[in-house]
Amino acid sequence: MQLDGVTAAGGGRVVMLVDNGVDGDSRVQKAARSAADAGWDVTLLGCADVEREWRLGDAHVRVLPMGGGTPAGGRRTLRQRLVARGGPVLRVARLARRPVEHAQVLLWRTVSGDRAWRRLEPGLWTYERVFGPVLDALAPDLIHAHDFRMLGVAARAVDRARAAGRDVKLVWDAHEWLPGAKPRRDNVRWLPAHLAYVREYVSHTDAVVTVSEDLADLLREEHRLAERPTVLLNAPTSADSTPDGAEVPDLRHLCGIGPQTPLLVYSGTLTQQRGVATVVEALPRLPDAHLALVVADPAAPYVRHLRALADRLGVAERLHPVPYVPHGQVSAFLSAADVGLIPLHHWPNHEIALITKFFEYAHARLPVVVSDVRTMADTVRATGQGEVFRARDAADLARAVRAVLADPQRYRQVYDGPDSPLPGWTWEAQADRLDALYRRLLAGAGARTPVEAP
Repeated sequence: MQLDGVTAAGGGRVVMLVDNGVDGDSRVQKAARSAADAGWDVTLLGCADVEREWRLGDAHVRVLPMGGGTPAGGRRTLRQRLVARGGPVLRVARLARRPVEHAQVLLWRTVSGDRAWRRLEPGLWTYERVFGPVLDALAPDLIHAHDFRMLGVAARAVDRARAAGRDVKLVWDAHEWLPGAKPRRDNVRWLPAHLAYVREYVSHTDAVVTVSEDLADLLREEHRLAERPTVLLNAPTSADSTPDGAEVPDLRHLCGIGPQTPLLVYSGTLTQQRGVATVVEALPRLPDAHLALVVADPAAPYVRHLRALADRLGVAERLHPVPYVPHGQVSAFLSAADVGLIPLHHWPNHEIALITKFFEYAHARLPVVVSDVRTMADTVRATGQGEVFRARDAADLARAVRAVLADPQRYRQVYDGPDSPLPGWTWEAQADRLDALYRRLLAGAGARTPVEAP
């Protein structure tokens, strides 16, 4: 395959990095597989407790062992040491340490500037220990760093390669706007440390890609990028696919309900700010409706919390947690429902994104009910594919669901009309942009094998 002057065998080696175990990260999997399908020699490196290796289409996936390290902070934290002593002790310890953490942030930012993360979040070095040697051994021509933690790992690998005389390109895939992210740990060091980490290494990038137009503008302004990031939407493939011919599970059968029962579905990560508790609180106002929660772990603590809430409200028999299916089956799996739910709370990152489940619901041809977070609410109002409700308002959510259930065809017809948004909401369209970016960055770079024009 011609790649504007490079071939997969003659210099088109791409290594993708991600700070998770790959399973469940549909964006990363689709990016790796589509790049390999386009002719690039792709290795995807993830990390988890247990080492694994497999093929994803033509891409090679390796999950590296973390080796018992604690990337969140390097050493066992005070919270970890006290967790067995109960909530009150934790709350007291948390309040007591916060003035110290604020002082640490101020001190190290003053002394070290953007290098302060080395003191505030030293556990980030764990990723260097795990990924660095493997990355150097693979000798890629291009490194695609997914999300913020992999940016520094990739940038340092590029520096080492260039010092050795190899020209390596770096693409950073910004999955979220970090200043607007909810900190992953309960300490005040987390966000300023990671912001400093990104600021130190973003100048090493040759190109940036991201998930939405709004985020592209924010990143360009925040980091003074010379070039606006390329937008790759978190869209599914254009047609439902079933790997190895596997049969798509029946969502209604898993919920134990028939075809006439109104079925609402929420698919994805469960945390408080995702707003699913609002949906459970709305169920008493929707006496015929059942709710399917498609989640990674149906027995997870937050699922148990939602079950307890449903039990208190007398709707426990209408709440059905079910496990994920492979990403190629998601839209077909969800299509058995009547309404797709996105009940997000207001949070900076929630305001600017069209998230993965938004596109998965659309390709399942589901009417959607979304909270009034800006970008998704504006899109739904413009397309007519669903209804918008006030975030955290169970009564208004129930109103929106009733409106959809009263005339579902009104909303579904948007997907099949002449102005359907679906053709642009496909991963194939995003993969073409990614392939074009790789070709532009690598065209003529280094000593690569020229290809005859067809």
